Amino acid sequence: MNRKLIIWILIVVMAPHSFAQSLVDYIDPYIGTAKGGNVFIGATLPFGMVKLGPDCNSNMASSGYDERNNSIINGFSHIHVSGAGGGPKYGNILVQPFAGNISANDYGSSFSNELPKAGCYKVHLNRYNIDVCLTTTPSVGLHTYTFPQLNRAGILIDAGHFLVSRHPTEKQVLVGSAVKIVSPVAIEGYSRVRGGWSINGAYTVYFYALFNTPAESSGVWQHDAIQGGKLVAEGPQSCGAWFYFKTKKDQVIKVKVGISYISSEKAKENMEREMPQWEFDKAVLDARKLWEERLKNIEITCKTDSLKKMFYTALYHSMLMPVNKTGENSKWNSPAPYYDDFYAIWDTYRCMNPLLALIGGNVQQDIVNSLVDIYKYEGYMPDARSGDDNGRTQGGSNCDILIADAFVKGLKGIDYETALKAMIKNAEVPPGDNEQKEGRGGIPDYNSIGYVSLNYERAGTRTMEYAADDYAIALVAKGLHKDDLYQKYLRRSANWRNLWRPLQDHGANGFIWPRERDGTWLEKFTVLQDGSWHDPFYESHSWEMSFYVPQDIGGLIKMCGGETAFRNRLDTFFVKDYYNVNNEPGFLTPVLYNWIGRPDLTEQRVCSIIRKNYNTTRSGLPGNDDSGAMSSWLVFHLLGFFPVAGQDLYTISSPHFSKAILHLGNGKTLVLTAKHVTDKNIFIQSAKLNGQSIDRSWFRHTEIANGGTLEFEMGNQPGDWATTSGYPVAENNK
Repeated sequence: MNRKLIIWILIVVMAPHSFAQSLVDYIDPYIGTAKGGNVFIGATLPFGMVKLGPDCNSNMASSGYDERNNSIINGFSHIHVSGAGGGPKYGNILVQPFAGNISANDYGSSFSNELPKAGCYKVHLNRYNIDVCLTTTPSVGLHTYTFPQLNRAGILIDAGHFLVSRHPTEKQVLVGSAVKIVSPVAIEGYSRVRGGWSINGAYTVYFYALFNTPAESSGVWQHDAIQGGKLVAEGPQSCGAWFYFKTKKDQVIKVKVGISYISSEKAKENMEREMPQWEFDKAVLDARKLWEERLKNIEITCKTDSLKKMFYTALYHSMLMPVNKTGENSKWNSPAPYYDDFYAIWDTYRCMNPLLALIGGNVQQDIVNSLVDIYKYEGYMPDARSGDDNGRTQGGSNCDILIADAFVKGLKGIDYETALKAMIKNAEVPPGDNEQKEGRGGIPDYNSIGYVSLNYERAGTRTMEYAADDYAIALVAKGLHKDDLYQKYLRRSANWRNLWRPLQDHGANGFIWPRERDGTWLEKFTVLQDGSWHDPFYESHSWEMSFYVPQDIGGLIKMCGGETAFRNRLDTFFVKDYYNVNNEPGFLTPVLYNWIGRPDLTEQRVCSIIRKNYNTTRSGLPGNDDSGAMSSWLVFHLLGFFPVAGQDLYTISSPHFSKAILHLGNGKTLVLTAKHVTDKNIFIQSAKLNGQSIDRSWFRHTEIANGGTLEFEMGNQPGDWATTSGYPVAENNK
């Protein structure tokens, strides 16, 4: 192993006490790399555009990383997503050191001594005996390669590389690529690719790379054909270039790669502005400082290092996406912030975006402003977006809930009048032939007969989500004193009832059931029938979706037959394992016991879910992290409360820390304390909000927006706290 790498490991492991206590040291990028978690393992910054990391031989994971120990690293590309399911996206502008003869399609290597850290990634390539160290700024990747003594030490840049998928409808397709060797130390080019999970238009990633050591020779390839002596390659096929060096033992060659979605000249500007020097250690320290600042938004007191590692890694994962591409919008010029890689809001609106609204400073404000700006220039806000193009809409127009969440929580500097117009556009104007791209597919039915009929795909899911989205529109309209709009969308938010069929299953009465346009119920359908894009329920089934009425949980309880029937229904849902921990439609379900005065059952369910499904191993996430969705669910529940997205409401679960200090986005502080909390003491005995005793398992954002305190007394048996008080009555049930 290289001496510098050994020293760096010793610094991390044997650091002084103050350094070892840095919150950033609790981040473990391995958590969630297995079991389909698909988290990004390489180097990046909070919401950073450049995500520089390894692309493994299988190329099937959306993050580029294969958790298998015997994987092959093909190289290190600069653009990735984190935690996404479906077909891969990106994997652009790949750099790989090598030794010996150049090959355009066989340059991968087995690896060892891998060491991922926040803002830094290190690994040894066994095939070439080369040590690799990576770090980033927002738009630039810095590579350091430590070579053995070689006459033909090489570095290649594959401009045509991208992550591949075996799924026929979700694969990326190369449109074209180019490289131009500018000098013995510089190269520029681009990669243009279309498709991927989002099935959207082509995107172009430009680069400008600079070496700190002049190459002795170089050349290009095109479509696997080596073209020594040439300086330029461009075309619809994969293009790349290589540089040869004569190295001494342990010689370090560094490469800076600027990235842009505008031009190679802009990529060069990014590189010169963000990383004018070659100081790798300083860049790593700067990255650590940025992550430390973000993590310090929540300071916890906890005796268990493993729990701290779970918490701060989850908080880290919650700030990898979307990507801040302000100044890199390839389609229009605007003074507004620009974010891309919403992958997807269907996943993140439930808790990741509310987390940013709570502790993210201006980030969530900028995200919402970006959504509104996209509407101004492209006609629709996205539900998902990547490569500067909208697509795909999985259920509802869930950007509506992000707007409402920001509005009811008082985020400033947002043009809510225009945002409301964007929401109404979603609700009223059919999106055209491609209903998976944006807007609401099936709204001609929804707006005329009160539900999405089976003439359209995902009819059940869409009806349920559109009703919740309409409630979001109603809240914003009410706040802007537009009473007619408020009343209209408040009525529509009850449309979920139009799919409620009064039949029984396992003692539960009434289920969401797909209907034909003439009102007849779908035959040959079951309440556990799961589905995908072309089915009545998207990534869910009726047992699960029949709980999804966040806008009127009180009304849902009545439809189910009252509190006792609702409790039995919830018990059946969990005991029969109908609950799917790794999918977003059920995110709110474990806390629904609170609405019937049984917070003890919420506490039991939430703690059991965490213990069974979250840990500090590579399999420490229960499935795709979905851009931080799974991780932010954990962040909230470890703190002891959970948001009802789009509403001024948090519901209390079970705190896991004796103390947590939340630095809110407005500079105020919320302090949570839990006396006597242990692994066994999971039940809240009493609570105080801002010094006053409360006998309710909820609080409003307005009660803590300007700072405050929330104190819990914990015990190992259920008490009588919050057993009778109920919840605020929903607007549409008053």
